[in-house]
Amino acid sequence: MGKIVDQFTKNATEEVRVSITEFRGHQLIDFRIYVEPKDGGERKPTKKGITINVNLYPKLKKAILKAEKELIKEGLIEEEALEQITNEDAS
Repeated sequence: MGKIVDQFTKNATEEVRVSITEFRGHQLIDFRIYVEPKDGGERKPTKKGITINVNLYPKLKKAILKAEKELIKEGLIEEEALEQITNEDAS
């Protein structure tokens, strides 16, 4: 399973988990959707998500920052909301 570094609710039955894991000697970052089973119990991972080698993290971060700039430019998110998240993480 690896170390969960963050998670957030996607909707009423799903959450996104970000974890750092290892597989066959490769260090990986996993972004995975977890779903709540209909009969209750602990959430289970789905096939929905991506796993990349940690060496690709700089490229992923660059892509996310580009997406962030475009979202702000298009007015789809507010820069202040992002600053609030950054300030929370710094605490």
